[in-house]
Amino acid sequence: MGASQTHSEHKYQDLMSKTGFSLEQIKNLHNRFKQLSGNNETISRENLDSVPGLAYNPIRKQIIEAFFDKRNQHENEVGSFEEIGFEQFIMVMSHFRPPSLKTTLEEKEAMRKEKLCFLFNMHDTDNDGIITLEEYRKAPHEFYEGITFEHFEQILKGLEMESRMYIRFLDVDTTTMHCGKSTA
Repeated sequence: MGASQTHSEHKYQDLMSKTGFSLEQIKNLHNRFKQLSGNNETISRENLDSVPGLAYNPIRKQIIEAFFDKRNQHENEVGSFEEIGFEQFIMVMSHFRPPSLKTTLEEKEAMRKEKLCFLFNMHDTDNDGIITLEEYRKAPHEFYEGITFEHFEQILKGLEMESRMYIRFLDVDTTTMHCGKSTA
């Protein structure tokens, strides 16, 4: 049993360096992986489809597919897996890891680029390096004609616009300006 524990800890050390997760986080993720897989060595799309937290997510299908997309394994492969093991699972989970207090600006920028690449891959479903309008429309399961103001506002949440987007005009009455549909 001691040799097997040492092998697991060595493998965890390797995953720590590849993903940036702590030993405790990897152990917790391994337990979650075992729950999702039913103690099997691999998980399938159906295993992830049963995660309650994804049930009402409008891009649930794209999130699940991202786990099986070879591009998200920090390698230069294209295509998808039918099932994934724990190491592949944790490599995808590393894209969701927030920066720590010790993360340098260069590391934050690298993380940002990785996350953007991950999100891009979720929408570039044909792996051609371009998100077409058709691929974008498939993102939410239902087709929609456009974006409402509320959705637009949610997309731009966190973007500090107050001091970045302005034009100074004299004698402009801004109280008559409205967003979205007119209520009159």
